[in-house]
Order: sequence, then structure tokens, then C-alpha cells
Amino acid sequence: MPNIRDLGELTGEVLLFGGVYSNLQALHALMEVASARGIPASHCLFAGDAVAYGADALTCAKRLRDWDCPSIRGNCEQQLLDGAADCGCGFEDGTACDIASKTWFEHAARQLGARAAEFWQSTPDWLRFRHAGKQYIVVHGGTDDVARFIWPSDDIDTFDREISAIQAQTGPIDGVIAGHSGVPFERVISGTTWINAGVIGMPPHDGRPETRYAILSEDGVRFHALNYDVEAAAQAMEQAGLVQGYEVGLRSGIWPSEDILPAALRR
Repeated sequence: MPNIRDLGELTGEVLLFGGVYSNLQALHALMEVASARGIPASHCLFAGDAVAYGADALTCAKRLRDWDCPSIRGNCEQQLLDGAADCGCGFEDGTACDIASKTWFEHAARQLGARAAEFWQSTPDWLRFRHAGKQYIVVHGGTDDVARFIWPSDDIDTFDREISAIQAQTGPIDGVIAGHSGVPFERVISGTTWINAGVIGMPPHDGRPETRYAILSEDGVRFHALNYDVEAAAQAMEQAGLVQGYEVGLRSGIWPSEDILPAALRR
């Protein structure tokens, strides 16, 4: 059984975001967006993966803790808690993603050390909330695999299985908020809406350096570009020795490898 935190009824705008990815500049920009829109931290929902490619794993963990927005564990948090050697994404051995992930994960582990429990020991697996008369669940990847990649191009059966697995734990729902894949999208499957808000720490492989977040309102969900100090984030990675290509991806908006992407999403 997943550990589920119930947020109760949320009103007004709800900011949805995933994948801070140790990108401190993007996190600060997102917090400024929330402040400018008058959205309190209690209505900013984080779908996990506080740390990854960027330089500032520890500082991002601290900022998220101090901001106190409702959050769930991503696979990166879980792997750090478990003292694992990698991010747990299941990349094939020897692929570009596999090789690069070992470097940035080791960097994050060095910064956080044994402090992972301080930040995420009590963080739930899922969130539940009600908004505009609808029931939502926030998950990271898949329902039985926190590191499962679910893409907008996946077939209906994939979504049906995931939604059925969630409802077996929670009862009927109207929508799912997910993270992990890094690509924002919305699909309606048999009356249930699946929303991936995207991630703020890395652009969605579309040739633009802006990253993505989403705003849920009574009119539905809208995706937004996040402008932040890309050059400062990339330079911080270079100074930390994180030069496996993700620092270039921040600037170009193109991922350094398409290993993990389904054919339909490759350029």
C-alpha cells in the first residue's frame, strides 16, 4: 500500500511541477512565479525528483523543505534514502543515460550523504486532493514502479492499467498528476484525465531552454514555460564537473541522448 497524504479540498489555482533536478535557479524562478500569482506553498504540488542532473542537490533539498510545498518521493529521493548506487531509472548498461546518471547521482549523494532521511523519510508516496469537484491523485512514475516512464505516445492500455491500479488503492478518481518522464502532456482516458506537469529542471527536448510547469484551475490545466537563469545553472554544473551533456541540454533545449525516448518523441 502506498503512503498517501490527503490534502483535502484545494481552491483557486494549484501549481503543479516535477523534477527540480538540483537546478537551483529554476526552483527560485518557480517560487517567484507562485508568489507573483498569489499561490501559497500549500497549493504548489511537487511530483518528485528534487535532485538529478544539476549542481545544487543539497541546496535544492533545503529550499524545498523550507518552502514546505506538498511533495512526494521520486525515484531519486528513494534511491538516496536506500543508499543505492544509481538513480534507479533502469537505463540499459552502457547507454549515454546510464553513463551520465552515475556521475550526477554520485554528485548528489556526496552533497547529501546520510542527510537524505532528514529531507525525505516522512515524504509520502502519493498525494490526494479535491479541486473543483474532482478527485486527484499525485504519483511520480508508475503505480507499482516509481521509475516507470509513461509517455504521451503510450497506448490507451498503458494508461488504463495505471489508472485501474491507482483506483484499486484509492477508489474512484477523476485525474492523475504525474512526473518523472520530463515531458508535459494531458490525456483523457475513459473519462479520467492524466496530467504530466513536466519538470522545471530540464527542458522537454523541444529546442527551447525554457522548462515547464502547469496551473490547475476550475477551467482545467494549462502548461506554462518557466524562464530562469539558464546560463547560471549550466555554469554551476560545469564548475562542479558535471559535463556529461546535460549542461548543454539546458542551453539548447535538446536532451543529450534520446536513449530513453519512444520513437514517436525522437527528433
